[in-house]
Amino acid sequence: MTLSEIHIRDPFIFPFEGKYYLFGTPGKYASGVAGGFWCHISEDLENWSEPIKCFEAPDGFWATEDYWAPEVHYYNGRFYMFASFSAKGHMRAVQVLASDKPEGPYEIWSCPLTPNDWMCLDGTLYVEDGVPYMIFCHEWVQTTDGEMCIVRLSDDLKQTVGQPGLLFKASEPKWSSSKVNNGFITDGPFLHKCADGRLIMIWLSFDKNGYVEAVAYSENGSVNGEWKHCENAMSAINGGHGMIFKTFDGKIMFTMHYPNHPAGAERAQITEMKEVSEEPFLEIV
Repeated sequence: MTLSEIHIRDPFIFPFEGKYYLFGTPGKYASGVAGGFWCHISEDLENWSEPIKCFEAPDGFWATEDYWAPEVHYYNGRFYMFASFSAKGHMRAVQVLASDKPEGPYEIWSCPLTPNDWMCLDGTLYVEDGVPYMIFCHEWVQTTDGEMCIVRLSDDLKQTVGQPGLLFKASEPKWSSSKVNNGFITDGPFLHKCADGRLIMIWLSFDKNGYVEAVAYSENGSVNGEWKHCENAMSAINGGHGMIFKTFDGKIMFTMHYPNHPAGAERAQITEMKEVSEEPFLEIV
């Protein structure tokens, strides 16, 4: 299969031992009832396997809707999938699954890690000085002004340690615009440590023209630092939920789904980028 044949949102590419593993929100489950996640495997980023079922919800699993944005991290010798889930009568939440292989099968590992009375999504793992943190979105549908939040995790990733903290709000960038029901949106955080030590976060929101990939950066290089916002967004409008990975020969790659609308047209796009010293710190090669 080629990328043009794979209907997917929120693409996440995980390189491991000579192979690339593509995860994401499966196209036919972009909304509504869902029951699992799939992955595709490639050795060259061009030719991909048929979909492989990597997680199937067990009987009695609480979540019946919005199986969104799975991403996989290798941590302490195992593979952990962070994903969003919801159900009628239950706030949307981020939960962790685990496996001994990158392609799964993944099993339930944690309980929901976001507050029970918060509407949340898009958790991502970042480990700093051996300490695991989850960065996630406290959704605009509950807060009006969406929040980017952080919480420390236990060493086994099964529970949180302490209460979530606020990194920034969606309305803070000068370019930010309330495009949906007068709300300011935070979506899709992903952190990248640059070669010069700068820590950047790509995330999604709206400017006056539409949905954009934005860049924020930590002034002191720490995830717990003060976060500033680049003057301009990084990507063209109408793409969605990007992330950054490195190829096995060291190239920096950016992937997102495009277009964000209309539904059904979304495909993963992969672009080579390079780090630069000026904002937004990444540019297309």
